[in-house]
Amino acid sequence: MAVGWSIQRRTDGSENFYRTWAEYQEKFGNLYNEFWLGLENLHALTRTGGYELRIELEDCANIRKFAKFSSFSIGSVEEQYSLTVSGYSGNAGDSLSYNNGRPFTTKDVDNDSYNANCAVRYHGPWWYGDCSLSSLNGAFLNCQTTTDHAASWYTFRGHQYSLKFIEMKFRPI
Repeated sequence: MAVGWSIQRRTDGSENFYRTWAEYQEKFGNLYNEFWLGLENLHALTRTGGYELRIELEDCANIRKFAKFSSFSIGSVEEQYSLTVSGYSGNAGDSLSYNNGRPFTTKDVDNDSYNANCAVRYHGPWWYGDCSLSSLNGAFLNCQTTTDHAASWYTFRGHQYSLKFIEMKFRPI
């Protein structure tokens, strides 16, 4: 992917991603290391359509995989920053299309359809339905296995494996 903008990067666990709704609306972190672009920024940039999303993942054996979606946008605050993705390609497997149309959930604003708060269960906000096949804002556990709390991509390494590197980025098409 040549020119684009990063939404999120996870590299070493130095930034706390277990945050509130208000914190996720705004950007946080360090652009040169770990950060989140902010839901308001994502909506403002993608509301006109015509964007693709690429997610780069790396495990602790230095195996890199990616997932690409040919269509990507984030809804408004009134739409609870719902995720729109389609057109998967890549070698990481599709752990995000399940979340298509889902609203964003944080530890203090539960918009998922599960009987408990998925952001609390996975220790990270995300576009959850009845929880998820992915949770890239989950706990960054430096390659340790865990019980559903990890920053994970199910079709790559499962829910119980904390990835070593994650980057979400998008660009106009």
